[in-house]
Amino acid sequence: MDATALPEMSVPASAPDEILDVLIVGAGMSGIGSAYHLSKRLPHLTFAVLEAQDGFGGTWRTHRFPGIRSDSDLHTFGYSFKPWTGPPIATAAEIKAYLEGIIAENGLDRFIRYGRQVLAADWSEADRRWTVTVRERATGATRRIATRFLWMCQGYYRHDAGHVPDWPGMADFAGTIVHPQSWPEDLDTTGKRVVVIGSGATAATLVPALAGRSAHVTMLQRSPTYFRTGRNAIELAETLRQLQVDESWIHEIVRRKILFDQDAFTRQTYEQPERVKAELIGAIRAILGPDYDVETHFTPRYRPWRQRIAFVPDADLFHAIRRGEASVVTGEIERFTPGGIRLRSGEEIDADIVATATGFRLSVMGDIPFSRDGVPIDFAETVTWRGTMFTGVPNLVWVFGYFRASWTLRTDLVADLVCRLLPHMAARGADVVEPVLAEGDAGARGPWTDPEDFNPGYLLRDLDRLPKTGPGEAWRHSQNYWADKDAFPAIDLDDPAFRYT
Repeated sequence: MDATALPEMSVPASAPDEILDVLIVGAGMSGIGSAYHLSKRLPHLTFAVLEAQDGFGGTWRTHRFPGIRSDSDLHTFGYSFKPWTGPPIATAAEIKAYLEGIIAENGLDRFIRYGRQVLAADWSEADRRWTVTVRERATGATRRIATRFLWMCQGYYRHDAGHVPDWPGMADFAGTIVHPQSWPEDLDTTGKRVVVIGSGATAATLVPALAGRSAHVTMLQRSPTYFRTGRNAIELAETLRQLQVDESWIHEIVRRKILFDQDAFTRQTYEQPERVKAELIGAIRAILGPDYDVETHFTPRYRPWRQRIAFVPDADLFHAIRRGEASVVTGEIERFTPGGIRLRSGEEIDADIVATATGFRLSVMGDIPFSRDGVPIDFAETVTWRGTMFTGVPNLVWVFGYFRASWTLRTDLVADLVCRLLPHMAARGADVVEPVLAEGDAGARGPWTDPEDFNPGYLLRDLDRLPKTGPGEAWRHSQNYWADKDAFPAIDLDDPAFRYT
């Protein structure tokens, strides 16, 4: 037997429509990156990428609100294998063009099947494989695909609808209410009074994009958020280009410099939180001026490390406020009225359009029903191994990125792990691998992330649906890329944490 090939699958009487070695679910940043690594490193394996939407891109296809852009730099949000040559904070169109180039240059389109919705996945102990039921959205036809290994790359939130609180009086509002995740292409904000509810990266993107064309834009927040500001450029990259250094070298050098600086900043938020807080708020005060009420509107109550700090390129949000095209109101909503929103303070905000930039609805494994020999799998009852594999769930990995670093950094690490794991299984003559806790450790469980360490609303709302953590670093999602980048390549695939059969 070829030492790099997976063992032959048995074919039961009720045969599936197709048999593959690996099935990747999702054609966004994670899925495309994973497909690239698999096609290059294990080209002899058969695999496919299933995407529910009618095109690639994931988030960058779903989100079409004005000004949509990354909140991570593309030198690290982009892949290690494909140099990024544009501005570090990129538009959705620029990111899709980057992905399109990767697909075309590497022939990945032959693996991707669009408009394929996964309805269910069942693991068979007898057949040692997953059977995945898939519906073709265009025709409604269903197919059953058997695969030895499942690679879940569908992200962590629902693409069909965002999170919108149920405020009193919403039905009475005479204007338009829209969530940025489902922004209508024909929505015209010209000359309209717009209220953007929220204070995160989406709100900070929407407000400056709408300012100037709308009559006025109000960012309505319950409490302030931390922001970082700076030029939408990397001085080191500009210098290296002036020296005519090869783009692949520039990409690697700049990538390492950014990651070094991010690591230093993250450690500083823990070790010197008051200094970081003063620097972040001071940068905003320098733009808005001494008379602006920064204490009320841009001084958060939480410590800097507890939520992701969004980058505002060229400080466009704050310049829109300074020009008077936008404003910030901090308070709690009492109810919607026919003409706008009334706050608990009694203040009323007039509005023609309300954009609810109020976050995501969490999705665990794409909200796909998983089972093992027909018995449902509840991922909330599993324990995660390094945030990517799960006890009681064979031959499956999930790409769940980083909160404080670029999501795609973890895509590369998990892809390297899988591309080592599959040949290792073949060399051992094993069909199945799953993580197992040592005896006595089964009861030591905690939440997916510690709310004292990281606590955005979208995560806390559904924290009970996520897998649990166990004892030791191996049994949790560390959220620390700077440790993982050394730990993942050093993982011993013969460690007792892995059970092969």
